[in-house]
Amino acid sequence: MSQFPDPNTLLQEAQGHVEQAHTQDALEEVRLTWLGRKEGRLTLLLKQLGSLSIDDKKRYGPQYNDLKTTLENLLAAKEKNLTSTERSKALEKDTFDISLPGTPYAYGHLHPISQVMDSLVSIFRSLGFVCADGPEMENDYYNFEALNVPADHPARDMQDTFYLESSQKQLILPNLTASHADQEPTLLRTHTSPVQVRVMKKYPPPIAIVCPGRVYRHEAQDATHLAVFHQMEGLMVDEGISFADLKGTLARFAQLFFSPSVKTRFRPSFFPFTEPSAQMDVSCWICHGSGCPTCKNSGWIELLGAGMVNPKVLTGVNIDPEKYSGFAFGVGIERIAFIKYGVNDLRLFYENDTRFLEQF
Repeated sequence: MSQFPDPNTLLQEAQGHVEQAHTQDALEEVRLTWLGRKEGRLTLLLKQLGSLSIDDKKRYGPQYNDLKTTLENLLAAKEKNLTSTERSKALEKDTFDISLPGTPYAYGHLHPISQVMDSLVSIFRSLGFVCADGPEMENDYYNFEALNVPADHPARDMQDTFYLESSQKQLILPNLTASHADQEPTLLRTHTSPVQVRVMKKYPPPIAIVCPGRVYRHEAQDATHLAVFHQMEGLMVDEGISFADLKGTLARFAQLFFSPSVKTRFRPSFFPFTEPSAQMDVSCWICHGSGCPTCKNSGWIELLGAGMVNPKVLTGVNIDPEKYSGFAFGVGIERIAFIKYGVNDLRLFYENDTRFLEQF
């Protein structure tokens, strides 16, 4: 039985080969030498077991199978050790300085229009107003009739209003009444004033709301006009509300948004849903009234429209104008951002140029 050497002798020889393997390639050669499918020394011996007598099979079979298991375990342990060693050497060669500061991430931020809108809402909330919202697809009653806009008013013409395709036969709807309030949407709202009507129809006074949102106008886009933009309108209705309350509220808003030293002035104007109506100007906070490009050398900047709620509007929503009065105002979000940041073209806000947006 000399062709079957002692298993212990073979194990010692194999262990020596495994210990002398200092790389993954060398270890693979040892594995092929001993356990290769065709020429492996231990593999050939195991194949020869089939030609032995029953007694020799019982003697050598378990011993050589145990030897194979032991050798496989030795090879696996050595491979794990080599992998760990090679990783450690790779780390030693790594010249990365872990004490260096990390690379900062470029975080996004709110769009300048969103920043201005959030600031306006926050200011008016501090003055006792709550935020209200409504649909962008409106009907003629809420967008025009309930706001005392006559049927022949220019705002009803197609060049100002986006009418929905299904309502082409209803572009001009004279003599509407509150019974039309539940009709299907016929247009995209041209202002956020319909939200004021909806709130007054649903809740009794006292009312103090601001209505920010997107509005639509059928206009050619240029440096100072957009077809889709944002407005924020405000409304306060209660007993004893006067024009002095309107002036005081808007003057305080201007101080909180622009500068504590900013001044305001009101000039007569006209809006169908307010009477009397006014345009509010603010003193230029850049030149302090001396004149500069921002204020076109006038010292004043036109900011918003406002006025006392027309009694016809109150009557239309079942609020007694003899008992209650109120004021309303509206400001363009893009316009106020345009003024505050000294931007010379409204379209810049929507071109998604990161060089522009990163300035805010």
